[in-house]
Amino acid sequence: GRLEAVTQQMGYHPQYLDSFLKTQHYLLHMDGPLPFDCRHYIAIMAAARHQCRYLVNLHVLQFLRAGGDPQWLRGLDFIPPKLRNLNEINKILAHRPWLITKEHIEKLLKISEWSWSLAELVHAVVLLAHCHALASFVFGCGCEQDEGPAGRGSLKPLSPGSQCFCEATAGNGCSQELLRISRKRSLDSCMELDSLRERVQRIHVETEGREETRLQPDREEGEGQGGVGRVSERSVGLSPPTDTDGGATGATNLACYMQDPDFGYQDFARRDEDQTQVFRVQDYSWEDHGFSLVNRLYSDIGHLLDEKFRMVDGLQSSAMAKRQGCEPSVFKRGIWNYIHCMFGIRYDDYDYAEVNQLLERVLKVYIKTVTCYPEKTNSEMFDRFWKQFKHSEKVHVNLLILEARMQAELLYALQAITQYMI
Repeated sequence: GRLEAVTQQMGYHPQYLDSFLKTQHYLLHMDGPLPFDCRHYIAIMAAARHQCRYLVNLHVLQFLRAGGDPQWLRGLDFIPPKLRNLNEINKILAHRPWLITKEHIEKLLKISEWSWSLAELVHAVVLLAHCHALASFVFGCGCEQDEGPAGRGSLKPLSPGSQCFCEATAGNGCSQELLRISRKRSLDSCMELDSLRERVQRIHVETEGREETRLQPDREEGEGQGGVGRVSERSVGLSPPTDTDGGATGATNLACYMQDPDFGYQDFARRDEDQTQVFRVQDYSWEDHGFSLVNRLYSDIGHLLDEKFRMVDGLQSSAMAKRQGCEPSVFKRGIWNYIHCMFGIRYDDYDYAEVNQLLERVLKVYIKTVTCYPEKTNSEMFDRFWKQFKHSEKVHVNLLILEARMQAELLYALQAITQYMI
């Protein structure tokens, strides 16, 4: 009955955990524009962009449990064109969201056999942003790292009474009926998981030779991107996880779920002669524009997202702020605005000189790595930053990264949709 890793980490802040689980449950398991199997496949595509095996494995199993076609797990070449067309916006959102334009939206919505509806696209965009940001949290808190013989990122059969974190709300907000249903699902999953793993492994074996050259994970990384240095397979989560019996779970090569694997984050360069590159919150904000659009096209998700954004902002951080000699709100805003700045989002009423005053260099390197290229995060980085801080405080920083990054991606995507609608 051990809690899985993401729930364990978020459990340091139970009110946020409850809000997060409600939102994720709504995205993946409640009524919405997209079929359930497609939701999990979109999550697989999103997690693969950051080589997050933890999330890919989880959603592979959920995809099959939702009745998904096992052939789709061979990769993007085996899925319907409509779903495959989402690949471009997935790639851009994950790494350089400022490049999204209304033309990308128009291409997906154009009238054809494989066109998306506005409601479907909004659902897909929220899922993509959610999973990209969650991958940052997974790597940032070490959920992808090994823990014991089975590995922290591996999937084990759910024991009676336990819940997969993507299936049900938890804590005080979980009704007895939902808990009963979740327990039944857990019992069912114990019987299903062995056969699901066999199907996934068989699909992988059939395509391993074709895919093995498409991604070269163990490469030399320069010091230019946050001073990360050489990244091992283990540190970026590319070693195949195993279950309790030593068998592989999920595909051992994630390249089949993405195209253009070399496309990654590049520093957002603000050139004085080209101010149009900068995304100004005064012109398009979540509160004044994004919330109403997403809530209108995908009922109630706006309220859940807004609650989650507000929840992370309301978490107590007096100890962290006190150590930095400032007010909690000032400290959190510094982290939030620094993350948005890396994606080209600027606040006219904020003095960005405060960022360097509030955030130590080692913390800035950590935040940038987890935000922009989380697959390069390793456990040493987590242990090294703010050694004097409690684990719960480090988790709090990673929650701020998760939510700030998700909101940044949503702002760019929703602005492009708004421009298309105009």
